[in-house]
Amino acid sequence: MLSVRFWGVRGSIPCPGKATVIYGGNTPCLEIRADKRLIIVDLGSGIKPFGDWLMSPEQRKKPIDADIFITHTHWDHIMGFPMFTPIFIPTTKLRIRGPVSYDDDDLGSIIGAQLAYRYWPVRQSELVAQIEYDQIKETTLDLGGGLTVTTKYMNHPLLCLGYRFEYQGKSLITAFDHEPFRNLFPTDPADPFYDEETAREGELAAKEENDKIVHFFQDADVLIHDTQYTIPEYQTHLGWGHSAFDHAIESARRAQVKKLIFFHHDPNRTDQQLAKLEAGYRLSFKGKTSMKFLVAQEGMTVEA
Repeated sequence: MLSVRFWGVRGSIPCPGKATVIYGGNTPCLEIRADKRLIIVDLGSGIKPFGDWLMSPEQRKKPIDADIFITHTHWDHIMGFPMFTPIFIPTTKLRIRGPVSYDDDDLGSIIGAQLAYRYWPVRQSELVAQIEYDQIKETTLDLGGGLTVTTKYMNHPLLCLGYRFEYQGKSLITAFDHEPFRNLFPTDPADPFYDEETAREGELAAKEENDKIVHFFQDADVLIHDTQYTIPEYQTHLGWGHSAFDHAIESARRAQVKKLIFFHHDPNRTDQQLAKLEAGYRLSFKGKTSMKFLVAQEGMTVEA
């Protein structure tokens, strides 16, 4: 069985409060299970309650052994690491993989920089868990036991990977943080910098990259996709590396995805607004697609 449980669903910054009680206010953290195999995606603030749950008496029956995949190293996706209790347990084994944008900094130093006295009372050198770091790019990894993960670069200001996990004929994809590729060259002939050939090449390049994303999503059982914005909001945040609900739906429909999960909620989005958006999109596409829509909610578990 391949399944995912959500421990953090927000983007940018944790947002606890009365308006986020239902869907949750922690930043990204997913618990993926391939039967008993544990995979974690991102170390946002949601990793703190997840770590507490893992260390509870009913769960702590054997040492924690996990593969952790970091989508990228923006702070909202790694900020929970110092509060992840298993890193203070000697029997814990963690293999942390992810992309790095700058050659001068490796993955371990970027994540571990949070564990410095200027920020935190415990230094990285004082951790007793067995932790391995591995910088990865676009590739396919065999994790053993029939579990594989294929990576794909997303469109984000910082180097960012999407992950496609496949196990026993089922597939589950994470695609955050990501926005559609677009033509970056002027397309208006009245623009003084307009060039017809350049504009045409820009359109073709954007289409080619968006088609690659759809191919990566193709026939997925579960797609967890960045939907930080509505279309009007997206128009004022071009280049920030996040998608609108409509973008995620369009790509998922083209790829014939079975379940689409809206994720990386804007920190200002209230429970009421999320529920209204979910109901609205379900109504709009009723009878038009067999794809299921879900809004990611902390504590929710979805099977592929």
